[in-house]
Amino acid sequence: MKRHIKILAILFLSMGIISCSKEDFNYPEGYVGVSKVTNYATFDMKGSRYVILNKGGTYTEAGVTAKEGDRDLPVTITGTVNTAVAGVYNLTYSAVNADGFPASVNRTVIVADIGADAAAMDLSGNYARTLNGSIAAWTRLAPGVYSVFNPGGAPGTNLTVIVFHTSANTIDFPVQVASDGGTYSGRNESFNPLTNTYSWVVVNSGYGTALRTFVKQ
Repeated sequence: MKRHIKILAILFLSMGIISCSKEDFNYPEGYVGVSKVTNYATFDMKGSRYVILNKGGTYTEAGVTAKEGDRDLPVTITGTVNTAVAGVYNLTYSAVNADGFPASVNRTVIVADIGADAAAMDLSGNYARTLNGSIAAWTRLAPGVYSVFNPGGAPGTNLTVIVFHTSANTIDFPVQVASDGGTYSGRNESFNPLTNTYSWVVVNSGYGTALRTFVKQ
């Protein structure tokens, strides 16, 4: 009896598999079942993700194109660059697909005003926060211009900002939209080339008002 039940079960299972033929999956183009498939815009950014200019220079937009499959999409640029004022400028390139879904990519334009003494120095390296030993990593992008990972010395943070070394004893953490999409800047920035230490207050709602001091390793 048990043997007959097993045979019947196998038979029903086989019929079910056969009944789910390939024809059952011939959905209308652009659909999987009742769900419509949407293709988000893909972007091709000309030029560099980071553009570094000297104050007073000229910014030339390299351009970004967008496609949905093989179809070209119009691209909208948000943001401006003022090369007369040193700072970090973010440009956002946006496109909307046929279903109304937006997508975007970003470019950062850095306008620097760096003194000759600072330009001749290299601050790249790791700096440990005196409070907890957490490392802030400085990477030189150009003379006097650095990307700083973990600027607050906060363990577990995935954040990178742009910092200027404007003169031998001066650093500038300008207002900017950083890598995590938040707005950050520094206050009370100072740098001591004799001891290779620097301090600043990170201006962002998640960082409080404490002065944070770092020592080069």
